[in-house]
Amino acid sequence: MRLIYLICIFIFCSSAAQKVLPLDTLKLKEAKDMLADDYGNLYIYKNKDFSFTKYDSLGKQIGKMMLTVPYKVQSVQNPLNVPLFSENAQEMKFVDQNMNEIQRIDFKQKFGFIRMAYAEDLQQLWLLDDSTKRLIQYNFRNDTTINSFPFDVSFEDFMDLLVYESKVYILTKNHIRIYSLKFEKLFEAPVNNGKRFRRENDNILVITNNSILKYVPEKGMAVLFEDLDAQIVDKNILSYFEINGNKLYLYSLEKVKKARQQKQLETQLEAIQPPTDKPAESAEEKPNEKGEEIKPQDNTLEKLIQDASEVQTAGVEKLIN
Repeated sequence: MRLIYLICIFIFCSSAAQKVLPLDTLKLKEAKDMLADDYGNLYIYKNKDFSFTKYDSLGKQIGKMMLTVPYKVQSVQNPLNVPLFSENAQEMKFVDQNMNEIQRIDFKQKFGFIRMAYAEDLQQLWLLDDSTKRLIQYNFRNDTTINSFPFDVSFEDFMDLLVYESKVYILTKNHIRIYSLKFEKLFEAPVNNGKRFRRENDNILVITNNSILKYVPEKGMAVLFEDLDAQIVDKNILSYFEINGNKLYLYSLEKVKKARQQKQLETQLEAIQPPTDKPAESAEEKPNEKGEEIKPQDNTLEKLIQDASEVQTAGVEKLIN
């Protein structure tokens, strides 16, 4: 019975991998970052030539920008107004659904050195000014500073900024930190290769090179998706995306969630199994009291599980290739 249960888990978990998307290897090979909007469109940023290209779900190019300096794409959740920030150029620009620039905001004349900018909406920006060590709330529509807060944080390995509900979220390559607007540290946790934040209503997510984490208040960071072999990962409201081996894979959010729950259930079942009073026997042959050799028991269950796992793995590889 346990054999059938474990085989079902192997097959169920493998079903989370849905399909390989039709984006050829050349488009993905030099990708520095990839983002997916809620309509299934994909955005590829390449650091080699500073290009920012949008494709539909079939791999057809919708638009392309050739930038002159590095830019950081904040989010593509609103494809009609995509914000990009450049520390080098000290500016933020917004592009539309066809990758045409619709607005540019120059920080050089009004502020010191802006280390990071976060577009809260279509009117307000939050700016981290490194020269004055202040966090600035700025209305760029009418060119007015709303608020300014002392914010003397370390900018080492600084990756992203997010402000929501009077909390300031700071992401570095190795940590996430949360502060109040009074510069009181509320939370800190380690992350590996942090890249950017993603906010979904009240949920704050952290995108790393190969995982997607969720901040759970009073509990910490929870893993939503992880693949240690992935080069880039992202998500939209329906799916997880990953670039692995210069191929783009899509995973259903619901099936990944169910597979993770199934794995947790298996772990819990193993934890509550009653302990055996018999000591573990050595796998080596030992003589009994009569001098006869006792051969080790055939671990048939383990062998069948291993065989089932190999068959399942071969099937998935065949499907993907």
